[in-house]
Amino acid sequence: MTQKQKLELTWIGKDTRPRLEPRILLQGLERSYHAQHRVTSHDIFDNKLIFGDNLLALKALEQEFAGRIKCIVIDPPYNTGVAFEQYDDGVEHSLWLTLIRDRLEILARLLTPDGSIWVTLDDNEAHYMKVLGDEVFGRGCFIADISWQKRDGPPNDRKIGSIHDHILVWGKSKPGASKKTLAEEAFNLMPRTEKADAQYQTFAEPDGPDQRGAFRKIDTTANGKGGRFVESLFYGVKNPYTGEEVWPRKGTCWRHSKAEMARLQADKRLYWGVNGTATTPMRKLFKTEAKQGMTTPSIWLDTGLNQHASAHMETLFGEKAAFETPKPEQLLSRIIHIATNPGDWVLDSFGGSGTTGAAAHKMGRRWIMVELGEHCHTHIIPRMTKVIDGTDPGGITDATAWKGGGGFRYYRLAPSLLRNDKWGNLVINKEFNAAMLAEAVCKLEGYTYAPSETLYWQHGHSSENSFTYVTTQHLTCEQLTQLNDEVGPGRSLLICCGAFRGKPENYPHLEIKKIPKTVLAKCEWGHDDYSLKIENLPKAPPKPGQQNLFAELEAAP
Repeated sequence: MTQKQKLELTWIGKDTRPRLEPRILLQGLERSYHAQHRVTSHDIFDNKLIFGDNLLALKALEQEFAGRIKCIVIDPPYNTGVAFEQYDDGVEHSLWLTLIRDRLEILARLLTPDGSIWVTLDDNEAHYMKVLGDEVFGRGCFIADISWQKRDGPPNDRKIGSIHDHILVWGKSKPGASKKTLAEEAFNLMPRTEKADAQYQTFAEPDGPDQRGAFRKIDTTANGKGGRFVESLFYGVKNPYTGEEVWPRKGTCWRHSKAEMARLQADKRLYWGVNGTATTPMRKLFKTEAKQGMTTPSIWLDTGLNQHASAHMETLFGEKAAFETPKPEQLLSRIIHIATNPGDWVLDSFGGSGTTGAAAHKMGRRWIMVELGEHCHTHIIPRMTKVIDGTDPGGITDATAWKGGGGFRYYRLAPSLLRNDKWGNLVINKEFNAAMLAEAVCKLEGYTYAPSETLYWQHGHSSENSFTYVTTQHLTCEQLTQLNDEVGPGRSLLICCGAFRGKPENYPHLEIKKIPKTVLAKCEWGHDDYSLKIENLPKAPPKPGQQNLFAELEAAP
């Protein structure tokens, strides 16, 4: 049978996927921070800053946060520069696409059904990203390609200079034949501007001003050219002031049915001009009936520039920022306002300088940031500390009337659960204490880690009647019998232990597995870095004429 073909982006290594270990997160109290007192009744303290490889961090978050993140904002790095000069261009883009695809697939699982992801990129990879994102989220879930003006003038080293970045937006899901994703249906409108409100006025009419207040005039005709003419929408309408029957202008038809126009006329919702002599009436849209916000355009010229963000960084740290193109808080504020409401979770897995967390915190959203670089400690923590203390004067501080408050918890990724001993055998990592081991095995087996305060054998649960117990002990028949009796009918217990005696079938309420044997094949162990590191790239093939020389050198005694 011929395999069904589909349109897709292909690249070297696309079918290779990492078998990720779901690591546990270790809280670092010394780097966590919170305000000394509550500033408001809705201060948020459970924000998360995670130090470590972001692919492993996303996998670590998946069990707890799948389906809970309302908005994901990422600014994927493309800082390879000239380091790729000795590599084939196809290898370069293949590595980048694999790097992003592996992360997008987990990010998609973290989103709420009405959640959205916003990806900022320049022209180097934006168009590859559009096709890749469509493959992960579905082409029908694509919402917009927003152009954000990032600089006030073009660079002088190009004949055509780019002054914008792309912000590609997808929703998580779209119901049936709907034109909109659930995310777009849930989006917030932008606040109305004075210019928009100025369109609503009180107009003079033969019967005096309409007592329902200011309104905007809407055309009642539609273009009938190009096959768009509708015969049933071409009819006469009687002007109530002149008695004249008026018809749509040449090449047009009415926008409304005859019955709807009669209803508008009866409700005095047609405007016939100051003296009532207009030959084409206009429909009244009252300000009180208008949307309480405005649709967001796809070109953003008013959300700050890279240089504004750089100046903010200099104010915070007293030096030029180490980031070439930091994003301004105004940009993140626009995204977060549209996509979320207070209390929602916002995630940025490429934490960078911490702008997403800073903006989300000031706007009363919960946030998670992941960063592998040392600037997690040198920039993000000091920045968020200033935000919490209310001593960050820049960004959206004034716009949000931010006074400080709340806090965050700092986490680092635990090491791999299994390590090779000196003979090359996988054994339990000696860095793991009993609690860490129990939590790690719970996560590997799909259980929620929640140790009981009263029952030593309840380390986690998968339902209200299904539990797990993790120990490195060698359990005897007597111990297993006691556990089986304590669990009792109607409940089950998964035991993961170093070894045991007895036949499992003798213990109907228990499922018994040996560790580490039971988890050996679940994932790849000891892999701590899935980032795009130059030293991990394959070597470039030798140039023509060099291959024989290399072969001769290798064969020389």
